Amino acid sequence: MNAVRPIAVKLDQETRDRLKRLADAKDRSTHWMLREAVSQFLSREEAREAFRQAGLAAWQEYQMTGQHVTHEDADAWLAKLEAGEKADIPQCHN
Repeated sequence: MNAVRPIAVKLDQETRDRLKRLADAKDRSTHWMLREAVSQFLSREEAREAFRQAGLAAWQEYQMTGQHVTHEDADAWLAKLEAGEKADIPQCHN
């Protein structure tokens, strides 16, 4: 198991007061609130970064292959899915 080590975060008084009020309202400690906030922030930002990296990889693949799906094909496919119909993924074009 990894050792848990403290880290200092400097917060202005207004932020500290807001944190304390919310912690009290939720019957949690400010420590718990900060850990939860950091955990949620990291999860959200890691997901955003993974999405960004996937977009960059897709762009690089497109630049190398030229394969793409037209807007019309994608729109028709999505409309079928939205209507609850089964639909095959559109074929890529060069």
